[in-house]
Amino acid sequence: MSEAAYDNDNVFAKILRGEIPCIKLYEDEHTLAFMDIMPRGDGHLLVIPKAPSRNILDIHPEDLARVMETVQKLGRAAVKALQADGLTISQFNEPAGGQVIFHTHFHVLPRFDGVALKPHSQQQADTKVLEEQATRIKAALGGAG
Repeated sequence: MSEAAYDNDNVFAKILRGEIPCIKLYEDEHTLAFMDIMPRGDGHLLVIPKAPSRNILDIHPEDLARVMETVQKLGRAAVKALQADGLTISQFNEPAGGQVIFHTHFHVLPRFDGVALKPHSQQQADTKVLEEQATRIKAALGGAG
């Protein structure tokens, strides 16, 4: 395993500092959830801790617990909002584990019977589509966040 240090200039750190915009779904003192701009399916969102950590191998257990609370909250909202049949949660660690952005993050993917996930790509989704999905997910949160 790599002992690489946390990079304060990763894209999620920049989002947390407001240097890069995001389609925000939920925010509390410890976490932020937003739409993935290169989604593998409808409603694909990300949940990150506000505290810096590279991945699950170095995140403080309290921060991990807080992130998982938000993952569950957003997962429930996304399933409800999009009338999904299920949910996939994924999390990658270090390059060998498929991690590309080195700030701890969880992918929350609403799933639909008979619909495969799209492959990961570098193509951004239509912002209007993401915003419409975000509006529905936020409504399903019931005003929380």
